[in-house]
Amino acid sequence: MNDTRALAAKTLADIALHGASLREAMDRHAQRLPDPRDRALLMALVSDGARWWPRFDAALDRLLDRPLRKKEPAVHALLVLGLVQLEVLELADYAAVAATVEAVRALKRPQLAGLVNAVLRRWQRERATHLAALDAKAETRHAHPRWLADAIARDWPLQAETIMAADNREPPLMLRANRRRTRREALLERLRLDDQTAEAHAWLTDAIVLPHSTDVTRLPGFADGLFAVQDGAAQVAADLADVHAGQRVLDACAAPGGKACHLLERADVALTALEFEPRRAERIRENLARLHLQAEVVVGDAGDPSTWWDGQPFDRILVDAPCSATGVLRRRPDVRLHRRADDIPALAAQQRRILEALWPLLAPGGRLLYITCSLLRAENEAVVAPFLATHADAHAVPSALPAGQAAAVGWQILPGDGDLDGMYYAMLEKR
Repeated sequence: MNDTRALAAKTLADIALHGASLREAMDRHAQRLPDPRDRALLMALVSDGARWWPRFDAALDRLLDRPLRKKEPAVHALLVLGLVQLEVLELADYAAVAATVEAVRALKRPQLAGLVNAVLRRWQRERATHLAALDAKAETRHAHPRWLADAIARDWPLQAETIMAADNREPPLMLRANRRRTRREALLERLRLDDQTAEAHAWLTDAIVLPHSTDVTRLPGFADGLFAVQDGAAQVAADLADVHAGQRVLDACAAPGGKACHLLERADVALTALEFEPRRAERIRENLARLHLQAEVVVGDAGDPSTWWDGQPFDRILVDAPCSATGVLRRRPDVRLHRRADDIPALAAQQRRILEALWPLLAPGGRLLYITCSLLRAENEAVVAPFLATHADAHAVPSALPAGQAAAVGWQILPGDGDLDGMYYAMLEKR
């Protein structure tokens, strides 16, 4: 199949209706397009389709007499993409409609071409009425599932609209200069010589900001390990951890290895990168190799150290806990389609289990940095505060960053704060 919109519809249907992640669906379908420009268009269509699915999927309930989700999932996804092209990508009406109708034929559903044309034409005629109805509810105004829109409004009532709007903006591409291999200024110069628009981040000392996503493997210095891709909120971890040469460091739940690599770039530490899934542990090894860094990669359960710990305490522990990923919707738009409200209590229980299990591994005077890419208090303060209340040898070390705000315990960066992803940090020190 070489019709990019038809392929985008099949990919989006896999994600939104069949539960595939955006990454795995793209890996499966993008290889059918040999031209990098077509693959870039596919990624743009699928990403925006996933991001805006809750809005335009609801719109189709108003436009269709009979739903197509079950009987014709690819055509239903194509209709969502047609509305995305009209309203988000703002393509010319005639081009968006014509290309979408042509894609129906590429999907081998020519009998539905007239229906697709009629639905999109009806949207154009009744656009103002439909937009007003969608904008009347937070979940369709901002394309967030109802449970998540309600949770954000409950936890962040003053910031809820700003948060959900930020989730729907394209994030910048952020790189982390590998200070073991280059200086940030030298990497900036190489990027600019390659006609890239690149700027040093204002307060993150290793960060470089590019305004738009691109194929990073084609950027100068990638193959030589001069940089990694990492959002600025994640780069904060190395600043807060404050590692020093000779320390023993554990990065628990480490895949894909971004924070572990950043710590190794900062100091000569003996680092153990722990990951539960063997396949994801292999990604850590790949990133270490490309960046010319060394660590011990261990496959094991952070909640059961007896199966992998050698008995020697750590001076620093990073607990990058499994979480809802509700802070990174702008980079992972498919999360809003897959995460459910009843996932949160189970995640919080897992976070508590890991925190309890790893605390005994910390040396006296050592520090444990608890991290999530969530903005939900149930996974953040509601996990850390009870832990502090029941562990007399633990106390919170105050943090303050140029972006975000103090939480009841720790520091919360909300999506869009300083144009960063949403992330929570709490630094705990053992007395």
